[in-house]
Amino acid sequence: MRKRHALFFLLLGGSPSLFAQTSKDSTVRELNEVVVTATRYPVKQSQTGKVVIVIPHSELEKNSGKSLGLLLSEQAGITVAGSYNAPGTNQSVSIRGAGSGRTLITIDGVPVGDPTQTDNSFDINLIPVAQIERIEISKGAQSTLYGSDAIAGVVNIITVKPDITKPVGGKASFAGGNYGTYNGNAQLYGNLANQLTYNLRYTRASTDGFSRARDTSTHTPPAHPFDNDGYKSDVLGANLGWTPVSALTLKGFFQYSNYKTDIDQGAFRDAWNYTSGNKNVMIGGGFTYNLANTVLHGNYLYNTTKRNLAEDSIFHQSYSRDSYFGTSQYAELFASTNLGYGLTLLNGADYKYSSMSENGIYGTYPSTFKDTNVSQTSMYSSLFYTSNFGLSAELGGRLNTHSRYGSNYTYTFNPAFLIDENWKLYGSIASGFKAPSLYQLYSPYGNTALVPEKSNSYEGGVQFSNKIVEARGTYFHRKTKDALDFNNFTYQYFNRAEEKGHGIELETKIRFTEMVTLSVNYTWQKIRQNTQSHESFNDTTYAYALRTPENMLNFTLGVKPVRGLYVSVSGHYESKRHDLGGYMAPDVLLNDFIIFNAYAEYKPIRMLKLFAETRNFTNKKFFTLNGYNSIPAMFTGGAAIEF
Repeated sequence: MRKRHALFFLLLGGSPSLFAQTSKDSTVRELNEVVVTATRYPVKQSQTGKVVIVIPHSELEKNSGKSLGLLLSEQAGITVAGSYNAPGTNQSVSIRGAGSGRTLITIDGVPVGDPTQTDNSFDINLIPVAQIERIEISKGAQSTLYGSDAIAGVVNIITVKPDITKPVGGKASFAGGNYGTYNGNAQLYGNLANQLTYNLRYTRASTDGFSRARDTSTHTPPAHPFDNDGYKSDVLGANLGWTPVSALTLKGFFQYSNYKTDIDQGAFRDAWNYTSGNKNVMIGGGFTYNLANTVLHGNYLYNTTKRNLAEDSIFHQSYSRDSYFGTSQYAELFASTNLGYGLTLLNGADYKYSSMSENGIYGTYPSTFKDTNVSQTSMYSSLFYTSNFGLSAELGGRLNTHSRYGSNYTYTFNPAFLIDENWKLYGSIASGFKAPSLYQLYSPYGNTALVPEKSNSYEGGVQFSNKIVEARGTYFHRKTKDALDFNNFTYQYFNRAEEKGHGIELETKIRFTEMVTLSVNYTWQKIRQNTQSHESFNDTTYAYALRTPENMLNFTLGVKPVRGLYVSVSGHYESKRHDLGGYMAPDVLLNDFIIFNAYAEYKPIRMLKLFAETRNFTNKKFFTLNGYNSIPAMFTGGAAIEF
């Protein structure tokens, strides 16, 4: 524990000499940064008690070769199972050890999900980093503002390009690397007569890949060597905004995503001619209308997903084909009203509808899942207060009505106090919920008696920011009841007793000079679960969550030695973690690891950028999923132009 205390003061405090440079006229950066995810309308970070991570466009441009899962894994308190494995691996986002499906993904503030997944989680393989303008991550229970699945937090993917002024602009990039890797991206955007804005974008990615499953064969050479598993994707997106009058803005958006990847039979098991594909279409629109003291927002999303699994493997003498089709619709209307005296009232209502079906065949046996649907209707309200002496707070609640299980509610209270222009104290008491998915309710393993998973979260911390240092330390505690899980004895989903988790997150950014910067974050988290034994059918208690390390550390050291050149070295560390050892088998403890990455870019002229990136450049052999390979040394290089 003494080591953790020492690391806390190192990360939070930097050094006394750095803090001594604070002055009255210092430029406070992070505290003055404007965010929207935490409150649904623009506020400064100093005015919210929620913990928000912002990944700006400038940082995304230096990470366009990474998957979204890899990028999220480098943030404090976030693990993404599958992000360090073969491209196309199913990736589950977990914030603060809450597990898959308990982090809500939103695109431009609109919740998205996949009804064909067992936990309704959205497949982030469908979103290339090159098409993202900004990411805001709001941690802790966010169900009052966002509804189901926001137990541990919200990851808001922002695709709308801000502040477009010229009528025609664009950019394009291409990159290639080892393992037959290729990535290309093109965008066209503009602003016509200060009324119509547009943004069109297309991304193509492919790789020959490496074997997804881990080969532990002792034969030399192996009798049947595991083949490489490739990946190919296409993503086309568009945003359109029209302002016919100054008070009204109409918007529309469209995204088509399609990827296909080779997969294996399972842990330690190869497969030939076994593929997985995912096609997703999102289309919708909305509006913003400014009244005297009220801003009214409306959004609508229509989302369809088709997933296919197909195997025709001579080596394993097996044949199967499975197709899932899911549809979801989301509509919302909310308004923020300035009441005066520092008070802002947010009122809203939303409606969600989801349906899915399945058609498959295994050998000669058909498998079907008839078209089934559920819906949810919610109303919510939050009152925000901002004083002129540093105090701010949010108090809110939501009532949710589900077509299957009935009603449930959530609450939130988020105070913050800005001691001065550099120091902020903050806290949060909030509840969250996760409604059971269609698969958990109605599949052959479903249970229509399921109730929503419910959580209560508590967190608090301190944040410091000046023109030299940005630092934040947060303690969090979460208790979850009626957690959704699978019973290996009855082969049915059920609500288990409870789960508890707590931990510490430490983050700091130091600007030593205009040329040298350092970013470091450290997470310690402890999870305790009461659930069914992984080895037997008995109830038991685990002092860990699967695939969740207790300690994580990330760092990036960036240097600008000369004008136009930027070079960085980064590292990612995870302590030992448990994973399933197999059906009714003891869990497996995977070793800890640290990998190192490097990035360099050079701009000989304003319009042109040359870049190179390497991940795991020491070729460290490590495993994050039992039975599956993690990334070897990966190298890519390319160029980007913008006009």
